[in-house]
Amino acid sequence: MKKIIAMLLVLATVLAFAGCTGNQNPTDPETPEVKAMTHAEFLAAAVDTECVVEFYVQATQGWWENKIVIYGQTEEGGYFAYNTVCTEEQSKQLTPGTKVRITGKKAVYDGEVEIMEGKLEILGGNTWKATALDVTSMLGTADLEKHMNKLVTVKGVTLKAVEYKNGEPGDDIYVTVTLNDVDYSFCVEVYLTGTDSDVYTTVGTLNVGDVVNVEGFLYWYEGVNPHITAISLA
Repeated sequence: MKKIIAMLLVLATVLAFAGCTGNQNPTDPETPEVKAMTHAEFLAAAVDTECVVEFYVQATQGWWENKIVIYGQTEEGGYFAYNTVCTEEQSKQLTPGTKVRITGKKAVYDGEVEIMEGKLEILGGNTWKATALDVTSMLGTADLEKHMNKLVTVKGVTLKAVEYKNGEPGDDIYVTVTLNDVDYSFCVEVYLTGTDSDVYTTVGTLNVGDVVNVEGFLYWYEGVNPHITAISLA
């Protein structure tokens, strides 16, 4: 009997020690649950607030030095995650539609609302890809900014100018279009599209005066400055 009592006392001590050291069992009520913000909560958060957001990858800029730039979206809204910490192996998993969680700080850079230098978790599960929202009628209105970072399309705008950064192909292309006598600046971001993509090649074949349809991510830089992913004659 004494041996049994001694064994029970040892077992109780072990269990008590495990409880005090705080094991990482996800069902442990003391383990804090990670809860992502809604898109509205993210927008309402102050600059430099640490934020946790979840979204579906729509596109990425090139991986470099263990960081990557991600264009993301949910049905609620769009996200731009700048310089997210990411291994090369993780970068290969960030195909369009993949769900991720980013923990980082909210920032605003020249009007662009983004999440900076976040930590990445790839969640897997269901995938989702956005359908481009037609924002043609919103150009020049306050409603446009509500759709920042979403995949959008603008239709029937007139090409006013095409300018290669540094004067020749190989870098970004600045595209100016006009609608109802108002000019808008778009950009073919080379880190997003590369120089061998259809959109990069097509822009170089267009002429001033052409009427075009444009698709891309509603980026902001001192005003609306979409990053173009597709362009065609209207």
